[in-house]
Amino acid sequence: MVKNYVLAIIPIFVAIDIFGLLPIFMSLTPSYTEGERRGVVRQSTLTAFLVSVSFIVIGKVVFAALGITIPDFQIAGGVLLLILSINDIIYPNRPTRVPSGSVGIVPIGIPLITGPAVLTTSLLIIDLYGIGPALVSLALNMGIVYIVLRSASAVVRLIGEGGTMAIGKVASILLASIGVMLVRMGIQSILLHSVVR
Repeated sequence: MVKNYVLAIIPIFVAIDIFGLLPIFMSLTPSYTEGERRGVVRQSTLTAFLVSVSFIVIGKVVFAALGITIPDFQIAGGVLLLILSINDIIYPNRPTRVPSGSVGIVPIGIPLITGPAVLTTSLLIIDLYGIGPALVSLALNMGIVYIVLRSASAVVRLIGEGGTMAIGKVASILLASIGVMLVRMGIQSILLHSVVR
């Protein structure tokens, strides 16, 4: 039981790529005071968590209505994670937006914290470990995001922009590996189901 909770935390942490997000967060809030930046952090993490939970609830209902099976979603999700990670490795300079009053909601909350990788990974974690580990993993990871973004200036100074980029690349490779694993599991499930039939 405890193992499921621990295993559920890692994929979402990798999908969020908080250290890869740090330089982007700083570039989106260069003229903000520390108080304004703290407000953006609260707004972005709350938005990201609520969107993730809502997607988990609605996503399962939609998939059931469309007749999408777990192996189907594992393969599609794995391919998506693989593409996202490869894109991040090859094209590291992500486009940013001009800061506005809602910068904590868009683009930081969505799609930088909670993007396609996090949403896809969240649904897959439910199928692998259950709804409890998925929700706990989301909550803990959003807590980590909150703490790291609150300390963004200090973290970037400590490990440097090169350090954050290096950590982001390692996270992308791990995400690609998870994507390949999910495709493999989906194909194995389909083949096993075909043999049983």
